[in-house]
Amino acid sequence: VGDQVSSQCVLIDPGDEDQKIIQVLEENNLQPIAIINTHAHLDHIGAVAEIKERYTIPFYLHIAEKPVLESYPIATRMFGLQEKETPSVDKWIESGGPLIIGPFTFSIIETPGHTPGGCSYVIEDCVFVGDTLFQGSIGRTDLPGGDLPTLENSLVNLMTSLDLDITVYSGHG
Repeated sequence: VGDQVSSQCVLIDPGDEDQKIIQVLEENNLQPIAIINTHAHLDHIGAVAEIKERYTIPFYLHIAEKPVLESYPIATRMFGLQEKETPSVDKWIESGGPLIIGPFTFSIIETPGHTPGGCSYVIEDCVFVGDTLFQGSIGRTDLPGGDLPTLENSLVNLMTSLDLDITVYSGHG
């Protein structure tokens, strides 16, 4: 999410391709001021530590994601991926309320189910839902910490909290 006037931006779920992300930031003269994550699965946090260190910016994550974050080294080995540094969280999100970072104000909708501390972030006419939704489907619940009834409740809450014309950005597609 970026601000055209200040060139500041907040990165959401910066995957695992830190060098590509850094290249895009530099090519577009964007200055990241924070990283926020919808959840802590490895495919959403892989680039956090490198980007956080390079730009000296804070990392925000819901407190209920702590066990998921702590399992990052195990998850990378389980999937046969190169192990990267587990990012340290600077600001734990505990519940509701707006999240104000520089010129950006996000509404937080807690959407557990895919993971225990899943969150969706609303800014203007956009919502970033992570893996609460996939393209054409709901998020999966077969990984540790996933829970289908909880995800279903989160989806009902999400649908009743948002305008119908909002743009949804899911974690995959």
